[in-house]
Amino acid sequence: MVTRGLTHIHLMVRDLDRALAFYTRVFGLEERFREGRHMVFLGTPGRDDLITLNEDPRGGEVAGVNGGVDHFGFRLADANFDVAIDEVEAAGGRLIKRGEHAPGVPFAYVKDPDGYTIELLP
Repeated sequence: MVTRGLTHIHLMVRDLDRALAFYTRVFGLEERFREGRHMVFLGTPGRDDLITLNEDPRGGEVAGVNGGVDHFGFRLADANFDVAIDEVEAAGGRLIKRGEHAPGVPFAYVKDPDGYTIELLP
């Protein structure tokens, strides 16, 4: 099988408006389209990636539950981790861990408001 890359990640969230505000503010994602009142598709400007935010119909029972997926990541256009972490925290997320995978290869792990872990890379 030959693919053209990953198409999207689908996240169950407790509060669609809160999640939408977080991902648009922190990562600059733009709304592409909606499916009904409880699902919105976001993408990185100029790219083909998507994050689908789906308000959990079970009242948040599965929102933030990773099901074996540990984290997903964003590559920063500007590798200023201090600014990125400040933005995450200002939007309701939090820093989990920051360091280097190897010398000169920095990373930061943050959590979004629903508890999903996101890795930031340069």
